[in-house]
Amino acid sequence: MTIVERKERQRAERYELILATARELAEAEGWDAVTTRRLAALIDYSQPVLYSHFKGKAEIMAAVATRGFKELAARLEAETANATGDTDTLRNVCAAYLDFARSRPVVYEAMFVLPTKIKFASEETPPALRAAFAAFVTALGPHRQESVFLAEVLWSALHGMVVLMQSERIPAIGDEDRLNILVRKFGNDDV
Repeated sequence: MTIVERKERQRAERYELILATARELAEAEGWDAVTTRRLAALIDYSQPVLYSHFKGKAEIMAAVATRGFKELAARLEAETANATGDTDTLRNVCAAYLDFARSRPVVYEAMFVLPTKIKFASEETPPALRAAFAAFVTALGPHRQESVFLAEVLWSALHGMVVLMQSERIPAIGDEDRLNILVRKFGNDDV
């Protein structure tokens, strides 16, 4: 291995360490606790080293969010692999989205709640975010009128459910019933 290759590998390892440590700290204490000073201390590197990878906390959160979009897209695409636009496919995609949000609340928060410079619905939208959205369009079925707008409304409804459940404004009990109602309404061709 050449010196250049070794340095590139070490840089990549540091990048991964920064992201993993930021996510772990956010999971333990919330995103407010994630500061460059604190991260530098936790990973045992100076702040300038941290800044050589990220301009600041916002970029770190955006990197965590981008990874989250990739994971979410993979989960949703797996549910639409043999999609025919039927209600089962739609339910599976919606359930996978809710499961992702429940199992990765800190990542979800970075993706959809906290401010980042990640562009939605634009030419600058990351490919993984586009893929996640495309899974909703696919699950609704290609024959649906206004499928893009319908997918936006579906995603909005799911996001609302996630935020309300995570903030305990609606009880976790009944989440299956809510999901079934949502799928029934959006699975109806008259929507």
